[in-house]
Amino acid sequence: MTGQDPATRHRRTGTVVVVGGGHNGLVAGCYLARAGWHVLVLEQSGKLGGGSRTDELVPGYRFNTHAAAHNIINATDIVDDLRLGEAGLVYREMDPFSVAVFTDGAIVRFHRSVAATVDSIAEVDRAEADSYAAWIRQAMPLVTTMRAAIDAGGMRRLPRLLASTARALARNGGPLGLASTLLSPYGRLLTERFATEYVRGPVAAFAAHASAGPDQVGGATFALWQAFYHQIGQWHPLGGSQALADALAMRLASYGGTWRVDAPVARILRTTAPVDRVVGVELESGERIDADAVVAAVDPRMALLKLLDPPLSGPSANRLRAAARSNPVQSLVLLATTAPPPYPHARAGDWNGLQSYVDSIGSLADGFAQAQARRLPADPVPTYAFTPTALDDSLAPPDRHTVYLACPCAPYEVRGGWGRVRDEFADRMIATVEARAPGFTATILDRVVHTPEDMARQLRWPGAHPMHLDISLDQLGPLRPTRALASHLTPVRGLVISGAGTAPVGGIAGIPGRAAAHALIKAWR
Repeated sequence: MTGQDPATRHRRTGTVVVVGGGHNGLVAGCYLARAGWHVLVLEQSGKLGGGSRTDELVPGYRFNTHAAAHNIINATDIVDDLRLGEAGLVYREMDPFSVAVFTDGAIVRFHRSVAATVDSIAEVDRAEADSYAAWIRQAMPLVTTMRAAIDAGGMRRLPRLLASTARALARNGGPLGLASTLLSPYGRLLTERFATEYVRGPVAAFAAHASAGPDQVGGATFALWQAFYHQIGQWHPLGGSQALADALAMRLASYGGTWRVDAPVARILRTTAPVDRVVGVELESGERIDADAVVAAVDPRMALLKLLDPPLSGPSANRLRAAARSNPVQSLVLLATTAPPPYPHARAGDWNGLQSYVDSIGSLADGFAQAQARRLPADPVPTYAFTPTALDDSLAPPDRHTVYLACPCAPYEVRGGWGRVRDEFADRMIATVEARAPGFTATILDRVVHTPEDMARQLRWPGAHPMHLDISLDQLGPLRPTRALASHLTPVRGLVISGAGTAPVGGIAGIPGRAAAHALIKAWR
């Protein structure tokens, strides 16, 4: 941001509008307000939260409407730095973080403890247990390095970073061996390392959270991320995902920031004389709000190519326009039940974390291929579940439960349209659970179906993509959403970008929000 306007040259803070009241927008708002900026967050829907919302969709039952677990943010210091615990945010660990339930009745439990996980795998296959232990040992230093690379706070621990990088190289065959590993699809990586689906299937199910299929070149990172859960665990916010947004809103208010809901932005206003800079926003109602700066915490393509007026142009715009967003996304079925899924061989704790129903990498790969071709995946539909009420009885009436079913490879655009297939596909997802938990269907009291078409409309996510853009090696870290925009700064003075489609990564992380705030603060000095 060069060529500073004389009107703002000597001001270290100003008035900033944050477009988007999801968790990244709120994180950015908190850091800016704490630094002395006058902050207004604008949310297009009737409630803050974005992808971190919890809504009462069935009387007495509160459901996470997208994000169910908060993991990356718990690998950062954001929760502590913003004192969100004092604002009411409480996390409870989900351990085991994953349980794989197979149609043959076998259950494999993945605990935060590697030793406990190895013991569980050994119950079905001793050799696979040994292979898993060796693989995680190889992945651990690599994931430690990745964590430091995506969180600016990690760079302060330079000696540890250098040590983990050295171990990662040593355990992965040197630079060429490591490059070969990282460039591999995760389906290939898991097939090379494991002989059965008892490990391949559940690790692939977790990797698919990145909206990446097993055949995606460079997707190995998403399988290697399994080691992250052994390091950090998986976490449920008491009260549901909304608890994060509510705590951030409380902290924002304590710093003097404000927000408005039902305030969709139609245009981000820009002037080119005497300096190319942002001057505020205009709402769909026609109301104009002047500002010295704007943080666009929404899909970066929407922010810079549609909302910005006039829009970004030139090579930077062309590269952003070409950023990839694939058709496979999530479809949800939210269930009010009398009990969690009754797995025949369940043990206490089996409902704490993610429950995966992927019997083979092949079925998952086929599901992604079908979705890319705008078709529904075949039976059994690749599905996973969360049962938040196993850890949090505030989400349902006494002795009742909520079950969150998700298919990670549903097509955003489906041939014939979602209106024709929404209920049938929901039935098929439930049937996938029934095959592993006989009697489950009889426990269902009510259901709400959220197709990709629904989520695109409700959240204003183009393509219903939870990460806004694909998470691939060419759109990750310092290349997200493009190399030129990875600093969060734009060619327009005072306009910065944030959200899941910006550096370094999507998910419930908060890192893009903090990075965008810091970028604006630094550029304004």
